[in-house]
Parts: sequence; structure tokens; C-alpha cells
Amino acid sequence: MSYPINGLPARWLVAIALSLALLAGCQAAQPLPPEENQAAVDRMLSLVDERLEVALLVARAKWNTGTNIEAPKRETEILNRVASRAAGAGVDEAFARGFFQAQFEASKLVQRRLHRRWQDEERGLFDNPPALAEDVRPVLDRLTPALIESLADWQLLIEDPRVALYLESRATELVTDDFGGEPRRVALEPLKTQ
Repeated sequence: MSYPINGLPARWLVAIALSLALLAGCQAAQPLPPEENQAAVDRMLSLVDERLEVALLVARAKWNTGTNIEAPKRETEILNRVASRAAGAGVDEAFARGFFQAQFEASKLVQRRLHRRWQDEERGLFDNPPALAEDVRPVLDRLTPALIESLADWQLLIEDPRVALYLESRATELVTDDFGGEPRRVALEPLKTQ
């Protein structure tokens, strides 16, 4: 039996090192926020995910019609309505605008990447693509007030550092992102800096 350090056997040193690593890991783990706060974070993430899924429909509709992905006039109109609704819901208008601008940017990232992919594939038109006015906008119109309501909850939650950690841990589970995580990161950034 060898005694490399202070007369302790090597296997004991390994066992002590493993025990210390496990103890440090347990101490580093943050407690979860209360269940109602976890539910609020999960709801926000689910809404963001649902909105990002709509980007696929928008991309298909714009692909078939040749419509530009950028729509600054429409975005400005939506942001003005969002600010008005946010004020009525007690949400900071600048925060609401920044959050929805991030949703637009995340959606456009998805749309651009899909359009590039379809160009590379020399894809033709889609059969029965969704119509922006009839199929897509009603979904977005339903999501917008739900997201504003969730932002109102978020303003109360963000003071708890456990919420930010929980958001980070749940984001990859609840927000689908087939583009290397960039759209998800962009969509969630305002929630981390609020």
C-alpha cells in the first residue's frame, strides 16, 4: 500500500476529493423559487415558444407571396398597441416594447434561416400556405395580450434571483429552437435584463 500524501492511501485521497466535489455541488445548487413562480416562468416560456412556432407559418406565407421578411411599419404599429396595452396592465412600456421587439427579431431570425435553407434547396412554393391575415395574425393577436399579462407577472418575479436561474434551466426544455439557440436567446434576453 502506498502512502503518497501525509501517510494517507491514494484511494482515500480520491474518496475525499469526490466527497468535497459533491459537497461543493450541493452548496452551489440554488433552491427553486416557489411553485407559483415556477408556474409563471413556465407559462412565459411556453408563450414565447408558441410565438416562435408562428415564425414558421410566417416564413411559409412570405415565401409563397415573396413578401419581405422586414416589416418595420407593421412592427411600429404593433409596438404602439403593445405599449398602450402594457400601460393598462401595469407593465413598464419600455420593458414591453423591448420584449416585443426581441420577439420580432427572434421570429425574423427563424424566417431568414428558413428562407436561406429553402433557397439552397431550390424549394418551390408550398401547397396551401397559411395566409398572414386569416391564419397567422389571429394567433399573434391571441398571444399578445397573454404575453403582456405574463410580463406583468414577470416584473414582480424578477427581483428573486432564483427566478432567473430557473428561467435559464427551463428555457432549453420549454422553448424549441432548431437554429442553434440564437432565436431563443434573442427572445429571452429582455427577461434577463429587466
